[in-house]
Amino acid sequence: MKLTFIILGSGSSLGVPRIDGNFGNCNPKNKKNYRTRCSAVLSAKNFKLLIDTSPDVRQQFLQNKIKDLDCIFYTHQHADQTHGINDLRLFYLKKRNQIPVFANKSTSKYLLNTFKYCFKSKNKFYPPIMKLKNLKKKHIFLNNRIIIRSFEVAHGSINSLCYTINNKLAYASDVSFIDKKNYSNIDNLKYLVIDCLREEPHPSHYNLEKILNLVEQIRPKYTILTNLNSSLDYYKLKKKLPKFVFPAYDGMKLTIN
Repeated sequence: MKLTFIILGSGSSLGVPRIDGNFGNCNPKNKKNYRTRCSAVLSAKNFKLLIDTSPDVRQQFLQNKIKDLDCIFYTHQHADQTHGINDLRLFYLKKRNQIPVFANKSTSKYLLNTFKYCFKSKNKFYPPIMKLKNLKKKHIFLNNRIIIRSFEVAHGSINSLCYTINNKLAYASDVSFIDKKNYSNIDNLKYLVIDCLREEPHPSHYNLEKILNLVEQIRPKYTILTNLNSSLDYYKLKKKLPKFVFPAYDGMKLTIN
């Protein structure tokens, strides 16, 4: 079974370009510098698992020709990871089944408070389109062919989640620190897809120096830097990176098998 991980969005919370058209240091002539907010899809035949519902998720599904959805996993509750949730109503309308949503307690609380109509509704014309599920440390899909594990990482003043898929790929789009006790969860990876907001330090995100130090310690086969802001031009960044470390771009596909 072919498993493909698609980075739908590789940009930080303001995207590139920003809403005012500003590209920062990014060359607008390079398509890989057009970055929507972070979301990703795990794709198999007749199965689609979405990580986060960015405000750009509709555009991302259209550009990647994704026409179905089976479940959603959330990393955390910030707006750039959650506020595209309403655009997924179509998938309820297609199947008339509530979409399973997996999130930790703080994110579940935020989703219920902010998007209550998606989960609880007494209006017969607009029934709830999603159903919150308990997030476990391990979830299994497609008869044991997909195993999703999660663990908490620091994201500034809150915690976010890092997801691993079949112990081959780890995805942590918003993270400022991973405790060494969790290094065993990201050992012997084929792909590490991880936050690298900018070169300068930031209280809620890894910067380039800290990420490269982490990569030296855990040594994944390939590292993909995501959540890139407008200070990081794709080709200029690529030239600075060591072998087997690459900038992400919207639509980037990674084969897990």
